[in-house]
Amino acid sequence: MLRTVTNPLRRLPNLVSAFTVLRKSPSCLNRNYATIEAKTTDGDDLVNITLPPTSFEGYELEGPDLTFTTEKTTLLQMYKDMIIIRRMEMAADALYKAKKIRGFCHLSIGQEAIAVGIENAITKKDTVITSYRCHGFTFMRGASVKEVLGELMGRRCGVSFGKGGSMHMYAQGFYGGNGIVGAQVPLGTGLAFAHKYRGEKNCNFTLYGDGAANQGQVFESFNMAKLFDLPVVYCCENNKYGMGTSAARSSALTDYYKRGQYIPGLKVNGMDILATYQASKFAKDWTISGNGPLVIEFETYRYGGHSMSDPGTTYRTREEIQHMRSTNDPINGLKNKLLEFNIASEDEIKAYDKAARKYVDQQVQEADNSPPPEAKMSILFEDVYVPGSEIPVLRGRISDDSWDFAKGSFVSENRVQ
Repeated sequence: MLRTVTNPLRRLPNLVSAFTVLRKSPSCLNRNYATIEAKTTDGDDLVNITLPPTSFEGYELEGPDLTFTTEKTTLLQMYKDMIIIRRMEMAADALYKAKKIRGFCHLSIGQEAIAVGIENAITKKDTVITSYRCHGFTFMRGASVKEVLGELMGRRCGVSFGKGGSMHMYAQGFYGGNGIVGAQVPLGTGLAFAHKYRGEKNCNFTLYGDGAANQGQVFESFNMAKLFDLPVVYCCENNKYGMGTSAARSSALTDYYKRGQYIPGLKVNGMDILATYQASKFAKDWTISGNGPLVIEFETYRYGGHSMSDPGTTYRTREEIQHMRSTNDPINGLKNKLLEFNIASEDEIKAYDKAARKYVDQQVQEADNSPPPEAKMSILFEDVYVPGSEIPVLRGRISDDSWDFAKGSFVSENRVQ
């Protein structure tokens, strides 16, 4: 069963006024931010955005327009989405250190602009699949913070009912959360094939890290996608380090957007939410227009280690991390411009932050108070088939292990339930 909880910050009032913005802060690549100016059309507040020329680099491709128009409410929503994801990941960090989360746990603090930019540019009819750094994507696809954190803690309220953990989360149109490095890439290719086979005007976004970019199955997927002209966007989240190894030490070609060879590519400043948003809109339009696959490289940065077991400071300096936090943070970059150019006032921004903090704290408490899955065998067979499509009996290793779905028990009466 899939459950959807509305983001409470979506219900906050729209507190926006006309503005003119010049983004001056450097990104992780010392790029300038966008120029933004407001205009009003038919009573709706819209913004004209001009991105700097360095926002995109194309390979065999004329990239997205540097100027585009969007709603002020979209900019505010992207800010709200990012601060909730940041708060959620910080809560996961604390819960892990309190030993309430066990096993693997990979956080995306610093990379929020990618999940938020993509999700605000596509619809729920498009599909998304990613690697184990998946909490933000799970939330953006409709899961509540309670369901994400509950899953991390192995609770029945979790998005996978407490049986998947950090690396195995799912939601409507979201196919994980995959623990095997690079294994989601051929799966995403299959999802794109399904879109085309059904004649749908939708696409798939398949995400993987720079550490997975050298996997053979990635290139096999590229080949098949190009042969069939599938509507798939392959997105490499290049956060500069695969586990503890820098990209330059692991990859002979660090221009990951050129890895498709016969597939056009696009490099995007993944620390700028506006560039990420525009690139994602462009990518969807490109693929559903019959142009086939596209490879995107989102240049980004993770503030923490590869996982919670990695301090993240043995292969890079603390000064490097602090520099990225202070000069390139995607949330602060957007927040400063919302304040500086009167998109929202200081009090309004504080209200958004306070609401996010209150919501996440409440969700943490509810998840922590939730029970784990019951210790009964039937739970093991709940998610083998879509409810209503089960076969009569699922054969086990031996006859005593065979499960009768109608009875909700093992076929053998002698089998311990």
